[in-house]
Amino acid sequence: MTTIVWLRKDLRICDNPALFHAAQRGPVLPVFIHERTVPGRPLGAASKWWLHHSLVKLRAQLGTLIILQGDPLALLRDLVHRSGADAAYWNRRYDPAGIACDTAVKSQLGSAGLEVQSFKANVLHEPWEVKTGAGGPFKVYSPFWRACLARPVEAPLPAPDLTISRPGEQEVSIDDLALLPTRPNWAASWDRLWTPGEAGGQHRLDEFLQSGLKGYGEKRNRPDLTNVSRLSPHLAFGEISPRQIWARTQFAIAAHRDVQKDGSKFLSEVGWREFSNHLLFHFPSLPEKNWKPTFDAYPWRESRDDLAAWQRGMTGYPMVDAAMRELWHTGYMHNRARMVAASFLVKHLRIHWTHGEAWFWDTLVDADLANNSAGWQWVTGSGADAAPYFRIFNPVTQGRKFDPDGAYVRHWCPQLARLENKYLHAPFEAPPAALSQAGIVLGETYPRPIVDHGAARAAALAGYKHAQQEAAGQLTP
Repeated sequence: MTTIVWLRKDLRICDNPALFHAAQRGPVLPVFIHERTVPGRPLGAASKWWLHHSLVKLRAQLGTLIILQGDPLALLRDLVHRSGADAAYWNRRYDPAGIACDTAVKSQLGSAGLEVQSFKANVLHEPWEVKTGAGGPFKVYSPFWRACLARPVEAPLPAPDLTISRPGEQEVSIDDLALLPTRPNWAASWDRLWTPGEAGGQHRLDEFLQSGLKGYGEKRNRPDLTNVSRLSPHLAFGEISPRQIWARTQFAIAAHRDVQKDGSKFLSEVGWREFSNHLLFHFPSLPEKNWKPTFDAYPWRESRDDLAAWQRGMTGYPMVDAAMRELWHTGYMHNRARMVAASFLVKHLRIHWTHGEAWFWDTLVDADLANNSAGWQWVTGSGADAAPYFRIFNPVTQGRKFDPDGAYVRHWCPQLARLENKYLHAPFEAPPAALSQAGIVLGETYPRPIVDHGAARAAALAGYKHAQQEAAGQLTP
């Protein structure tokens, strides 16, 4: 009665339904497959770094974790033959490539006589469980989240009593997957910043609930403060489940009534993750195509130089540059900073959102197809329940509002550290004497703005007007 448990982005033991239910049958054979042959998007470089360390931690927890690489169906068939397993369990995926792969594997293994089951593990509610009154998918977040709140959330499952099956040697070592960067090792300092693995995720949640939840509702927009959970990479790899976060947060709210509003706001951010998965499941072209066809006619610019300046944090706008430098050095970016940086790319530089989405995919340790795609389309204005097209973040006013003391900019843009606050977020407005006193030479020690905000805003609005007119013309008989 051996059960193969195919682990993917559910790299934990507690509240792992596939692992829990497999353990009820008998011996469990845990396997991770690096799916290089599956159609879809390969992991980005930062995500590979995280995956390596997460697999190391999970293997140590389990004692045995078979690592395979290649086509899942062929590898699972061979593993069934070698192990004598009579069942295969896994937790569901919601991206198009993952669904297609799992459907084919389930059909083939089932036809071969295996018991095959899949489970809900990485969302609070299945995308098909939450419906509008008309029975369709939601397209607006607020009513979606109200519908979610009306549904019960199951309690997390405990860690199962496991008997691990050992069918033979591992075909591939974790090192053989070549997930870590070399020549250069740009992640050399990340071991001091992050603790991948299930224990790391639980510890991060503990710290946030103890010291970050109170005041979260107001302070979460401040990139210079610590009132954010930083749980996103742990969620992305399934080292912690949304049900665990839900249960622990509800307990904190019940124990400390003064954090009720903050707790509800935090859970609503978990709700955005749910909404993103809901959208990706029902609209599988979300990562590649504008959700609103109107934007197909938008006159995007092509500029390798401007894209590179944005990627390197050399735009001349400190709030944007600090955000992009934080991303490069840590694999992470504060959520408010993400909105400002993303808005700058699509609305100031008018570079297509897919270029920014691809950069985030490669450089974020928490890169998630649903969140990344929905987030970029939201900022652009082309997505579901998106920001209005005319909402164009001014990076100067955003910096002054959300980094009022300049701690965030000074940390990531040390060239500006000595500049007084009133000029910090717009050094190009500072008089020569103030720049000289701070040791700044614009165009040398810190770049001049690559675009003027007023002119960029006017061009963006003109572009949206053009797209609307084109769309209207296409609809005219």
